Amino acid sequence: MDPLLPLLNQISLSAQVFFTGDLCQVVSFDGTGAVGHIHLLRAGKLDLMFRDKRIAHIDQPSVVFFPKPTIHVLKPLDGELCELVCAMINLGANVRSPLATALPEFVIVPLSDMQQIAPTLQLLFHEAFEKDLGRQAALDRLAEYFLIQILRHVIQHGQLQQSIFAALADTRLALAVKAMHENPSHPWTLETLAEESGMSRARFAANFKATVGTTPLDYLTDWRLSIAQNLIKQGKPLKSIATQVGYQSSAAFSRVFAKRLGTTPTEWQ
Repeated sequence: MDPLLPLLNQISLSAQVFFTGDLCQVVSFDGTGAVGHIHLLRAGKLDLMFRDKRIAHIDQPSVVFFPKPTIHVLKPLDGELCELVCAMINLGANVRSPLATALPEFVIVPLSDMQQIAPTLQLLFHEAFEKDLGRQAALDRLAEYFLIQILRHVIQHGQLQQSIFAALADTRLALAVKAMHENPSHPWTLETLAEESGMSRARFAANFKATVGTTPLDYLTDWRLSIAQNLIKQGKPLKSIATQVGYQSSAAFSRVFAKRLGTTPTEWQ
C-alpha cells in the first residue's frame, strides 16, 4: 500500500489560492487560522523573514512551503515586483496529523529542482494569470495536486529525518506502522506491535523511538486522536468515535482526549 495514502485519507487535505499577481510591498503572515502556506515565486526576488531574521534570499523561481501555521514575512527586494501565487493549505495541523507533525517548519525548493512538476506549474500559472471561467475552482484543485507533489519531493529527498516516514522506509518498522494505520481500533500493545515487526519487544521499542522520535504507544494514541478529531468535526457521536479508535467507552476515550489535548472532546468541538 502507498504509505502516504492513510495519512492523506486521515485529513481533509485542501488548498485555497488567495493571491495571484505582483507583490510590491512587505506582507506578513501571523501564523493564526490553523493553516499553512505555499508561496510560488514565478519571477522577481524577495527575502523570506522567519522569527525576525532573514533566513533566505530567493532570486530564482521557487516554492516556499510552510506545512503548519507559521509567522513569516515576504519582502520584495528594492521595490521590485515579485510575481507570486499564494495559497493557504490544510495538512491537518489543527488535528495533530502525523503528516503535519513529520514535516519540517518550512521548505524552500527552486522550481528548477522539480522538473517533473513542470506540466502542473504550466497549468497552475495559466489559471493564475488568466480570467477563464471556473478559475478559482481550477486553481484550488491544481494547488492541491501541487501540494501532493511537494510532499513527494520532500519525502523522496530525505528531508524527514526523524519521522513516521523514516519508520515506513524501514522494512520491519513499516509493518507495525501500517498495522496501526489500517486498524486503529485493534487493542494494540507493545508486544503485539513488536510481533508485527518480527522483533523483540525491547528492540522494537528502541528502534521505533530512535526512528520516529516518540514511543510506539504514544504514536498510536496520537494517530487515534487525530482520527477522532476529524470524526468529531464531522459531527459523529462520541460513542461511535470511541469504538472506531480503539476505546471501549466514550468515557475512556474522553479521559485520554482530555489528558492529551487539555480539553474534553465536547469543549474541543
